[in-house]
Amino acid sequence: MPATERPNDRLAVLGWGEKIGFGVGDLGFNLYWTTIASFLAAFYTDVFGISAAAAGTMLFVTKIVDACTDPVMGAVADRTRTRWGKFRPYLLLAGLPMAAAGVLTFTTPDLDDTGKLVWAYATYTVMMVLYTVLSTPYSALSGVMTARSQERTTLISVRFLFAFTGGALVNKYTLPLVAFFGNGDDARGWQLTMVLYGIAAALIFAFTFFSTRERFAPPPQQRTHPVQDIRDLLRNRPWLFLFALAMIIMRT
Repeated sequence: MPATERPNDRLAVLGWGEKIGFGVGDLGFNLYWTTIASFLAAFYTDVFGISAAAAGTMLFVTKIVDACTDPVMGAVADRTRTRWGKFRPYLLLAGLPMAAAGVLTFTTPDLDDTGKLVWAYATYTVMMVLYTVLSTPYSALSGVMTARSQERTTLISVRFLFAFTGGALVNKYTLPLVAFFGNGDDARGWQLTMVLYGIAAALIFAFTFFSTRERFAPPPQQRTHPVQDIRDLLRNRPWLFLFALAMIIMRT
C-alpha cells in the first residue's frame, strides 16, 4: 500500500469537482480526434496537395503503427512510479508536445510531392504516438481513482458527455475558425486553428491532472514483464480478431 493511501481510499466517493475534472479531459482529446476523423483527409488532399490514394494509404499505415503502440504504452504507464501516481503525470508532461505535433501535422511546408508525403507520414505518426501517450493513461485513470463501481460508472458517463460536447464543438466551429484565422489562406487558417486547439487541450489536460487523484495501485506482486504482457496479448484470439477487423474497417 503506498504511503499516501488510506484504508478507505479504495471506496472513495468522488466529488463532482473531481468527476468533472476527469471527464473534461475527453473534451481535450476530441479537439484532436474529431479534427482528425472529420477533416484531416480533406486537409491533406485539398490544402496540402497530397493525392487521395497516397493520403489514404498513409492514414491506414499510421493506424497500424498506432494500434501497435497502444499496448506498449499501456505496459509503460502501468510500470510508471511517481509521487503523482502512474497515469496522471502523462497528462501534464505530454500536453504541450502533443500541441506542437498537432500544429506541425497541419502545417504545409513548400515541398515536392515526395517531401510532402514524408512530412505527412512523420508528423502524423508523431502526433498519434503522443496521442497514445496521453490517452492510454487517461483511459486507465478512472480505475485508480476509486474502486466503487457506481462511481466509476459516473466517471465514464461524465467523460463521454464531454467527449460528445468536444466532438460537436469541433464539427461546428473548425471550418469557421479556419476561415477566420486564414482570411483567405486556408493553410495558415488550419495551422492557427490547431495552435488554438493545442493550447486549449494542454490546459484541459493540466486541469485534469490537478483536479484528480490516484488513490491506489495494484500490489507489487501483480507486476509482470512488458515482453510477457505483449506475448499474452498476441495469444489473445479475441483481441487479434478485433485488431484485424479494425484494420479492415479503417481500410474500407
